[in-house]
Amino acid sequence: MTSSPDSRPGRPARTGPGGPGLLVLAGTPIGDVRDAPPRLAAELESADVVAAEDTRRLRRLTQALGVQPAGRVVSYFEGNESARTPELVEALTGGARVLLVTDAGMPSVSDPGYRLVAAAVERDVPVTAVPGPSAVLTALALSGLPVDRFCFEGFPPRKPGERRSRLAESAGERRTLVYFEAPHRLAATLEAMAEVFGPDRPAAVCRELTKTYEEVRRGTLGELAGWAAEGVRGEITVVVSGAPERGPGELDAAELVRRVRVREEAGERRKEAIAAVAAEAGLPKREVFDAVVAAKNAAGAGAAG
Repeated sequence: MTSSPDSRPGRPARTGPGGPGLLVLAGTPIGDVRDAPPRLAAELESADVVAAEDTRRLRRLTQALGVQPAGRVVSYFEGNESARTPELVEALTGGARVLLVTDAGMPSVSDPGYRLVAAAVERDVPVTAVPGPSAVLTALALSGLPVDRFCFEGFPPRKPGERRSRLAESAGERRTLVYFEAPHRLAATLEAMAEVFGPDRPAAVCRELTKTYEEVRRGTLGELAGWAAEGVRGEITVVVSGAPERGPGELDAAELVRRVRVREEAGERRKEAIAAVAAEAGLPKREVFDAVVAAKNAAGAGAAG
């Protein structure tokens, strides 16, 4: 496959009959419709095909922007993404300009889009974007936590065991962590984070960003878990500080044992958990193993007494 440069933002000239079209990924407002990028309206009016995660939401957006899509409007969501991608690629290879929008934010960021982009690239179809609002970057900027290095983790798994296992993988991550979460699972997720990352880890819960009832709640994971237990509504983004920088030997035995236990409860075998914790802490595996054995012996002695 040969690479081809992506087209300029403006509507490109056709490359000739049967030439490739253009896939446009457009960011949409995450709350306040006034945040819509100016180019979004023009793209909606000029696209040959508009693929929308929810066509009803698209209709409300176009009404708010005062525009009317001239092209064909089709749904493109998680349930039909695999089946509809070939149809859209066929339109693209036939010369169509296809605009992809999701309910809020940038396509393919925890939303449909990745499959279509990958398929377009595979067929040498140019891909461009209309940059727009992002809940990830907005929450990160408002959190008050370090922004020089961060990683986006998407939605944590729904099942408790899988969630703990995924969180355990990031326990030693130095970069700031950004998650999406559903409001009805927020309390359980924050409790799991407090247990896996430690209750004193700084974090922020960003709720209803750019909307009327926007709220940014900052504190430790333990404090935020207690707050969320009362119930939280709205769209949620959670930002968690990365693991603190520690030199070899700075973690005490109790913390080493706690980290091993968290990994074991998430499904890892003890040997694997000890190796992972040792790697995170920059310590010999034997030192972590000895701490685990000592804790086990102390617990056994306490029970016998």
